[in-house]
Amino acid sequence: MSASSNPTAASPAKPAPHAGRLDAVGYLIALGGIVRRELLRFFHQKERFFSAMVRPLVWLFIFAAGFRNTLGTSITPPYETYVLYEAYVVPGLAVMIQLFNGMQSSLSMVYDREVGSMKVLLTSPYPRWTLLLAKLIAGVSVSIVQAYAFLAIAWFWETGIPPIGYLAALPAFLASGLMLGAIGLFLSSLVRQLENFASVMNFVIFPMFFASSALYPLWQVRASSEWLYLICQANPFTHAVELVRFALYGRFEPVACAVVVGTGLLFFTLAVIAYDPGRGIMARRGGPAGEAA
Repeated sequence: MSASSNPTAASPAKPAPHAGRLDAVGYLIALGGIVRRELLRFFHQKERFFSAMVRPLVWLFIFAAGFRNTLGTSITPPYETYVLYEAYVVPGLAVMIQLFNGMQSSLSMVYDREVGSMKVLLTSPYPRWTLLLAKLIAGVSVSIVQAYAFLAIAWFWETGIPPIGYLAALPAFLASGLMLGAIGLFLSSLVRQLENFASVMNFVIFPMFFASSALYPLWQVRASSEWLYLICQANPFTHAVELVRFALYGRFEPVACAVVVGTGLLFFTLAVIAYDPGRGIMARRGGPAGEAA
């Protein structure tokens, strides 16, 4: 029988039903698996949680007590009255937890990319941006848990945060965590050796933290040094701190939100390009990302 007399043979093959939906389900499964793995790793490594609490609690318990009378805080938004130094530094210390967690998550990304699970995932058919986004969301989820654990302890220091502020700050913590995690992801694409990334972390973390409004109000910085004030204003970590600070007191800071969201999108885009096997930095270095090409 000829092909013309057999309409079944002549008709093109139809795509399988729900193929697009299955692809979307596959993406969600991959994303959920990466997030679940990161959360399980966090809950199994209890020392990681306690080490994350030590840094901000030491500053709150010891340094804040010593600086209480030295660094007075005037009435500046979002505060409606004079506040103690302990109350001022709590938002910055909470975001500091996210800063360190974002860099530590990127450190694990360097390890996983070389010998861990990400080495296999980067050769999978899933788009790189979905894998990087899953890694980013996993790290942010852990950092938010740590930040709220710190806020729960800091509550005993009469920080004056209203109850609704803890809920209102959740989107701010999410945005700041995504931004800091995206910066860490991009840095992880620039470093191939695990040993080198530790020095890069220190080079990034401490200038970002100290040259910000986390520990002292910017009006005091401006009174002592105009150029240092400009550096603090250009620091995206400053805007992450202010976004969380305003949110904790039921206020919205549009400039800080725009800077945080814009910086996060910029560095996540740069990370996706860097991990692209065709045009990214990893391709030129011949790393695991380049082997997938």
